[in-house]
Amino acid sequence: MSAQPAYVPDMASDPHYRLLTAEEFLQIDFGSDMKAELDNGVIRMMAGGTREHSRVQVNLTAFVRSALRGSGCTPYGSDMAVRTRDRSVRYPDLTIDCGAPGDRPDDLTLSDPRVIIEILSPSTRHFDLTVKKDEYRAIDSVDTLAFVDVDAEALSVHQRIECGWIETLFSTSLDLVIPSLGLTIPHTEIFARD
Repeated sequence: MSAQPAYVPDMASDPHYRLLTAEEFLQIDFGSDMKAELDNGVIRMMAGGTREHSRVQVNLTAFVRSALRGSGCTPYGSDMAVRTRDRSVRYPDLTIDCGAPGDRPDDLTLSDPRVIIEILSPSTRHFDLTVKKDEYRAIDSVDTLAFVDVDAEALSVHQRIECGWIETLFSTSLDLVIPSLGLTIPHTEIFARD
């Protein structure tokens, strides 16, 4: 799912609005028909994705689930949270986590995210490629970060290396290689239509 930060008033500058912690946010029940992220203490409501967004998310999840079966690493969709800061909680489109169940006492967030994939939408593209990218790269366990442009059928892949990050900007022929898991997701599988 994609956050919709552009249409939410700036509550952080409202002196009457108390910024939430990740723990407080995770205790809120938004019900089954609403979804939100916590952005530096401010709740940001999220909108659902398009049919194409969903198709690509399912393609990725199905391929990764089959490829990682028995490895100790598991793919999770946008219902599982990743804490990125003390006051930020994100719901990536796909996260591959290698932590054992129960590693986190709250069981609402993933404890050892290795790979994070965001599927871009026009309304969240800039936010995902700036704010979220920086937050995800600051998580010590994350070694691969990918952004998927559904309209252009292109990928941008960021790999952690010893002294920083290597970025491969949007390419229409790029496979998603995840060295730490010995996994390659072919471009054709990501964007498959059947």
